[in-house]
Amino acid sequence: MPDIWAGLEDYRPELAALCYRMTGSAHEAEDLVQETYLRAWRSRASFEARSSVRTWLYRIATNVCLTALQGRARRVLPAGLGAPGDDPDVPLPAAEVLWLTPWLGDPAQVAEQRRMLRLALVASAQHLPARQRAAFLLREVLAMPATEIAEVLGTSVPAVKSALQRARARLDESTPTPEDVAEPDSPAAREVLNSYIAAFETADIAMLTRLLSDDATLEVIPSGLSLAGKRSCVPFLAEHVLTAPGLYRMFPTVANDQPAAVAYYRERTGTPFRPFGLAVLTTDATHLTSITTFLDPELVAVAGFPDDPGRMR
Repeated sequence: MPDIWAGLEDYRPELAALCYRMTGSAHEAEDLVQETYLRAWRSRASFEARSSVRTWLYRIATNVCLTALQGRARRVLPAGLGAPGDDPDVPLPAAEVLWLTPWLGDPAQVAEQRRMLRLALVASAQHLPARQRAAFLLREVLAMPATEIAEVLGTSVPAVKSALQRARARLDESTPTPEDVAEPDSPAAREVLNSYIAAFETADIAMLTRLLSDDATLEVIPSGLSLAGKRSCVPFLAEHVLTAPGLYRMFPTVANDQPAAVAYYRERTGTPFRPFGLAVLTTDATHLTSITTFLDPELVAVAGFPDDPGRMR
């Protein structure tokens, strides 16, 4: 038997990215990767080198995810509960919701299709049936041929091709093209991100208004707020968020291969800043086209930042 275990850990980041794309949860993805390696260890004697070790691991991870997703509701962003609105006072759905979580792994460690980590695309993929989602990801991320996908999923080649056609049609309708989204490390994207941070830290609603595109969207998790259009987003931000200068401290980062900002907040001047959450931004290099805010203080630490922003100086 070939020594397949040497170097197997090198695949962990991209396996975690696959499991995240499948489930929409970064935390759950880590657990599923652990299960993938456990199953790989148990079945290592049966590996016959008919495919690469990487493909073998992807097959195991895919089936681990499909098992985990059986009978479970999909994870969504607020807009996934219905079309974004223009009134923040509209009551939210009363049912318990599984929210999509941001991906804070290093995109450089993901070997293929970094754009497949974009928040809008991951959210859209959650609306596909799990097996259709798996077929799409195996094809787009691993470039696995339809014959191998059919073997992984236990179905026919025509069924795989049909699933891929339906998945592409669905995702092409709901996600921006690469030309519409600036790379997070581009100078233009960094400038937009820096302006966003400055607007929040100084409560400059005029600056933020200039940054937003006319059709910008704002989503907030876990409140479920979903607004569409600058005319709806700006009044909400002015009245409920940018109420006074000096209430926020923010630092740039990357999430879902998009520009992002970790946020600290204090209730008034003179009180300490506390971890507050994370905002994932979509920009076309001149304007913000979407802001997705995760009000989860734990994400600050997950992103690698301290509890006290004063330690960043």
